[in-house]
Amino acid sequence: VLSMGHASMLLYSLLHLTEVRAVNKDYETPGEVSVPLDSIKSFRQLDSRCPGHPEYRWTSGVETTTGPLGQGVATSVGMASARQWLAARYNRPGFENLFDFNVYAMCGDGCMMEGISNEAASLAGHLRLSNLCWIYDNNHITIEGNTSLAFSDDVATRFIGYGWNVTRVGDANDLDMLCRAFDTFLSTNDRPTLIIVDSHIGYGAPNKQDTSGAHGEALGEDEIRLAKRNYGWPEDKKFYVPDGVYDHFRQGIGRRGKQLRDDWFTQIGEYRKHYPELAEELFRMQHRQLPEGWDRNLPEFPADPKGLATRESSAKVLNAVAKNIPWFIGGAADLAPSTKTRLTFEDAGDFSAENYAGRNFHFGIREHAMGAIVNGMSLVKVRPFGSGFFTFVDYMRGSLRLSALMELPVIYVFTHDSIGLGEDGPTHQPIEHLAHMRSMPGLIVIRPADANEVTEAWKVILQLHHAPAVLVLCRQSVPTIDRAKYGPAAGLTRGAYVLTDTSGTDPEVILIGTGS
Repeated sequence: VLSMGHASMLLYSLLHLTEVRAVNKDYETPGEVSVPLDSIKSFRQLDSRCPGHPEYRWTSGVETTTGPLGQGVATSVGMASARQWLAARYNRPGFENLFDFNVYAMCGDGCMMEGISNEAASLAGHLRLSNLCWIYDNNHITIEGNTSLAFSDDVATRFIGYGWNVTRVGDANDLDMLCRAFDTFLSTNDRPTLIIVDSHIGYGAPNKQDTSGAHGEALGEDEIRLAKRNYGWPEDKKFYVPDGVYDHFRQGIGRRGKQLRDDWFTQIGEYRKHYPELAEELFRMQHRQLPEGWDRNLPEFPADPKGLATRESSAKVLNAVAKNIPWFIGGAADLAPSTKTRLTFEDAGDFSAENYAGRNFHFGIREHAMGAIVNGMSLVKVRPFGSGFFTFVDYMRGSLRLSALMELPVIYVFTHDSIGLGEDGPTHQPIEHLAHMRSMPGLIVIRPADANEVTEAWKVILQLHHAPAVLVLCRQSVPTIDRAKYGPAAGLTRGAYVLTDTSGTDPEVILIGTGS
């Protein structure tokens, strides 16, 4: 994960040199290289495979979209959590390392300043995610100048307080010291690791090194020539790859990566022989499919003029589908009793450092991190949901927007959808929020009007493969509509439907409404 997404060329150059292959939406590998040299030459230009910030789905090899600082590191917590859950459910005797991958996130000073990184680091430490490593490029420079202008945290002490293992590399070019730091991470099995790497921005550029001039603008032809001279590099060559470099990468990272991939697929083939039902689960999960019978036993609600709140009916539907979809996990930002999103069936359990198999995820009062964490979970192919009060969607808008940009089938359950929420007052009354959500490209927003529309809404949402969805629910009771008299709730699948019509004459007034 490249959390400081503005350094995207670091990632693109490695994807080019390692000759990572392009993969399409159907998980097929056509054969072409993901990042050819021509794409690097068109860096940050329209339609280039090398956009200004890494984009998931657009450039194969990019494992998450990053750009808004802090999002990447928070997303990595979701990835690491999902791996722990996968290992707890699917690793079996003889296949103890089926899921044993580690998650690495590169971050910078900006990520450390953003509030979301604090939320995510706190939770990662609490969960003791020993498969998570953040590498902090500590170069002390941001766009405006030295970080001393606005940032003087003792980052090491802060992370020790979060329960992390912290190690430091005093020189980014000291490969032996870097290797020792990674060995420390790999030998730590009870907490996440932060590696603080002291570095020089613009290293080798004599007039720009250690200045903001090397951060937010091009070095310029003259400075690039001087930097090449410092490196002993041919000054007149551009996009120059010396002889032997491609072979070096093919025989190193390329060969190791291919071997690891081949070994894993061999292992999963053997796993299918020993654990066919679990292997079938894995296949469906990894291909964004639903299990057979996923929609069995969904509740149907009789007509009732008193009815019930849509958050209450959602709780019944949520628990029914979660029992049928084993990789469906999630929780709330400390609001599950209010949003009615706790999984209550037998063996659902709580995800914790002591029980990574639990399916109730406690995000704590960390809405922004919650949004990024469920993105990370989805990137590892589990089906996650996150929940909170609708008014607090403002706290997680950045993460939610990335869900839409990445086309991830993340589910957001927001309740207390209007002024009808009790005595909390205007701070908790969502007024403009529905319009905000509906204006976001790529985001599916559903606000059901009664209990049976809630059931239909969950059916629609769970069948989404490449889009996040927001389910907006009410706190107060609403009537359960008499479907013998009015249009069927299945009309929700069309986005809008006629509930009742005039008897053969043109209407004088058309009433249109949603939700409560």
